[in-house]
Amino acid sequence: MKRSEVFGMKNFGFLRVAAVSPEVAVGDVEQNVRKICLCIEELKGRGVQVAVFPELCITGYTCGDLFEQNLLLEKAKASLTEILSHTEGIAVFVGLPLRSLGGGLFNVAALLSNAEKIFIYPKTFVPNYGEFYEKRWFTPFGFASEKNGGFDWPLGGLLKIFDENGFTGAVLGAEICEDAWVPLSPSTVYALKGANLVVNLSAGNEVIGKASYRKNLVLGNSAKNLCAYVYASAGMGESTQDLVFSGHSLIAENGILLAEKLPFDEKNQFIISDIDLEKLNHERLRMETFSQNAGLFCSSEDFLPEESSITVKALDFSGGGKLLRKIDGHPFVPKEKEKIRERCAEITDMQAWGLAKRLRHTGSEKVVVGISGGLDSTLALLVACRAFDILGKDRSKITGLTMPGFGTTGRTYENAKKLVKACGASLEEISIKEAATGHLNDLGHPLDLYDITYENAQARERTQVLFDWANMHSALLVGTGDLSELALGWCTYNGDQMSSYGVNNSIPKTLVRCLVEYYADYVFKDNIELAETLKDIAATPVSPELLPPDKDGNIVQKTENTVGSYILQDFFLYNCVRNGFSPEKIFFLAEKAVEQKNLEGFGRETIKQTLKTFYRRFFSQQFKRSCMPDGVKVGTVSLSPRGDWRMPSDACGALWLKQVEELE
Repeated sequence: MKRSEVFGMKNFGFLRVAAVSPEVAVGDVEQNVRKICLCIEELKGRGVQVAVFPELCITGYTCGDLFEQNLLLEKAKASLTEILSHTEGIAVFVGLPLRSLGGGLFNVAALLSNAEKIFIYPKTFVPNYGEFYEKRWFTPFGFASEKNGGFDWPLGGLLKIFDENGFTGAVLGAEICEDAWVPLSPSTVYALKGANLVVNLSAGNEVIGKASYRKNLVLGNSAKNLCAYVYASAGMGESTQDLVFSGHSLIAENGILLAEKLPFDEKNQFIISDIDLEKLNHERLRMETFSQNAGLFCSSEDFLPEESSITVKALDFSGGGKLLRKIDGHPFVPKEKEKIRERCAEITDMQAWGLAKRLRHTGSEKVVVGISGGLDSTLALLVACRAFDILGKDRSKITGLTMPGFGTTGRTYENAKKLVKACGASLEEISIKEAATGHLNDLGHPLDLYDITYENAQARERTQVLFDWANMHSALLVGTGDLSELALGWCTYNGDQMSSYGVNNSIPKTLVRCLVEYYADYVFKDNIELAETLKDIAATPVSPELLPPDKDGNIVQKTENTVGSYILQDFFLYNCVRNGFSPEKIFFLAEKAVEQKNLEGFGRETIKQTLKTFYRRFFSQQFKRSCMPDGVKVGTVSLSPRGDWRMPSDACGALWLKQVEELE
């Protein structure tokens, strides 16, 4: 099946959902239905495809013994026809009390779709404790004796969602309030059978601490079930005779909160978000234990028949349609300052303990780091210092070896020396100019021909010096290269690509800078000289410094002039490797991130050309990753050939590059 058939031509795998908390009038069905219908029309105007209203919203949840009044029950049932007439192009969940043909009364969610279909989802677990005594009126569905529930409309179960372009990729299931609070909830069963979108019609009251607990529950359910979860809760129109209701509603996706209507928010009666079905389906494909769990609890007969479906209007982003979710333009770096600090603290621990373990295992008393005055080598040295602190070793056993070459500038040279000394490590200097000159002369290579041979000869000379120095001093060579360089192959094969242990192997360039700044702002804030040196290093343009500086001694060779912005490259890397997205979708997301001001300063053509560079280099440079050294994994994206990323070195990238070329 083609991607366009699965996700539509311009929806990129997104489905627009809403959680609604209208103000109800307890017992006034006609007024409640009018408000529901008005809200549906507004949601349709905003492109919503699935809308979820609260539990028993047609009558109100707090009707009490009025649920035994025939007039109320008949009016509620008849109202479904009126609401159905407003559902062309949209699927709407509403809650009501509904009698079965056998006479039992059930608390149900009714799904009304495309002005033609009605499905019923009865509440499975009916509480009878504390303030909840629903069993006084309602029968738990699990005890219903009638086949198919005995309702005038079919039971919902699992439903596929289609639009004009075909299957949207969404498989739908529903549960009601308490169903989510039991150990094995219907949503879990639905998810194991294929549902990636679960809705919950709720009428949970507020007590101290319940809102945060509810939020954690919804996020947890969406995470463990690898699904999107839409939770709509009854609002302040419910009776406050004994309880108070806040309208707290949430939309979550695999443990991430996409939208939230805060408790007692009177300004908004609904929240809307676009859920990423492609991302969810990829996550299930990636996490094969999910399908193993499904196989354990579900037989082949349990899975969804083709004929179970509803149809909604297609979501179309052509012509610059707005995406109703935030796109993180810096997926490796949190936005909030406190979260950045927490993440950096966690990463520094993982890097340092990983290196400490390797030092213990090898019995190495010394390490050597090639120090250039740039970001990567700076971080590697800082990690080595922390590892030695953990092991109770003297930092003087760490050697920072600086190796000036043809492109070394005064700024990086001086920073390298100040850095090593301020860290309490030992400083060594071995110039590679004479050795590289002799090697190039031996090759008959002109010294003024600044080609790839000229550059790589220096990189390999530095690596040779480092390994030989390590051998001579029984030291372990700590690698400096980062994840972004590995992704782009921006390293010299058998040069700076190699080391004994790579502490930065899974740290992308945008995060390397944050980590160096973290050391300056928090770890070494009282060491003024070191902190200032680290800040200057963080402000230095990224460069391998393999080409001579300009006449004023400034860096000429700036990496981002060749490979493009590392901000963009890291954005592409995350969405390609972690999410499995196509170039077309990554381009779309990048544009939306720019539109949302979460990825500033990049035009359409710049994004396209940088994306082309990413795919060209990502495929052509796999051979360097196939033999990369050991190194600790700290995030969800890693390119280690022994674990996270296994790709043939001769894999063809034509399919991906063709799609980049065809981007409009």
